[in-house]
Amino acid sequence: MRVLFVHQNFPGQYKHLAPALASRPGTVVKALAINKNPAPAGVAVHHYLPQRGTTKDIHPWVSDFETKVIRGEAAAQAAQRLKGEGFEPDVICAHPGWGEALFLKDVFPGARLLSFIEFHYQACGADYGFDPEFSAVDFEGLCRLRMKNVNSLLNLEACDWAITPTDWQKSTIPETYRHKVSVIFDGIDTDRVQPDADAMISLNKAGVTLKPGDDIITFVNRNMEPYRGFHIFMRALPEIQRRHPEAWTIIVGGDEVSYGRQLEAGQTYRKILLDEVGDRLNLDRIRFVGRVPYDDFIRMLQVSAVHVYLTYPFVLSWSMLEAMAAGCLVVGSATPPVQEVIRDGENGLLVDFFSTKGIADAIDRVLGHSDRMQSLRIKARQTIVERYDLRRICLPRHIALVDALAAGNIPPAIDAMPMSTAAAMRRALAAKQAARHGAAKGSRRG
Repeated sequence: MRVLFVHQNFPGQYKHLAPALASRPGTVVKALAINKNPAPAGVAVHHYLPQRGTTKDIHPWVSDFETKVIRGEAAAQAAQRLKGEGFEPDVICAHPGWGEALFLKDVFPGARLLSFIEFHYQACGADYGFDPEFSAVDFEGLCRLRMKNVNSLLNLEACDWAITPTDWQKSTIPETYRHKVSVIFDGIDTDRVQPDADAMISLNKAGVTLKPGDDIITFVNRNMEPYRGFHIFMRALPEIQRRHPEAWTIIVGGDEVSYGRQLEAGQTYRKILLDEVGDRLNLDRIRFVGRVPYDDFIRMLQVSAVHVYLTYPFVLSWSMLEAMAAGCLVVGSATPPVQEVIRDGENGLLVDFFSTKGIADAIDRVLGHSDRMQSLRIKARQTIVERYDLRRICLPRHIALVDALAAGNIPPAIDAMPMSTAAAMRRALAAKQAARHGAAKGSRRG
């Protein structure tokens, strides 16, 4: 079998699947990528580079798609070079989010294209317009959103099959295409990510060593930004510290913007929020640690007394599931991607995304509980082991799907959550958003 992976930041979501396939006798695995990350064992990575800049006089509503076409062209040219060298894949595993998969079927018409569909944007009931402070709903925004889905629709039309990590994410895909979408999460290595009563972390500058049982609040984002509730958490911190002055808060993440509105040069959301609430915080008990090595990140989760995870109705972060696997008590936002995994009072606690008081109250319940709600922690890990384990569940399903496509077989798409349930969640969320925007009119900040 011959498999081609296409991801601008390879290995990305394929960091487990690609080497697993490459380790099998008789399987040839190649990859196309822009960024020069370390290659997984057994995978030959070929790099491409988009050559054109965007056209200055292009209509602004299609500038995003033009960028994707440029990337798609570069990836297709690299694919043609592989074809010229005699490589013809049986299956192409591609992340089409940046445009790379647009023309792959034109280069390799006999290959079966398995696309990784992360999200299909919605005018209501998802991330757009969810937070009136940072996302005003207007006509131009709606038009841009519609055009943003052009790439997704073309890829859904071209692919032979697709996967998406969660039922919530699948529910955003147009119903016309859902019949050929399987829900397979990337997978959490629960053998590596698990509770450790002996874990310790050092706050060197403070000369402090923290361990399980200490009052430690963790908050993790790839980047500290509104999409992941950084602004809400920071606004909750003064009250959290007032109630628990001896607690430590550890915040992991960079200062860039992954999603949503970009900031002016020199500005970061951390600076903006510290300017807003910093004079009410005891900064000596807060550590902004930036991005940390994975082993350090896991140790932080293992010592955490309570882990706060907030997100717009968008793509679910690996970090929340890793926190649950590590035995964290997660206080999560009551938004659809989180509600798919966490059941309030059973394997975690859910709060209104916008309620700073609700977050402080939930942390109170954890830090004020003598055994840190141990039954919820146990159930949290059990949820990840039973539904999202990498080696026993997710990776075998992903490999089986690739094998089925290579053999010309199409498996049925099975959903853990009925699509009617996910659709109902979107409708309820859309109603809340409409009410929230009505209340925020005239009082929206920056």
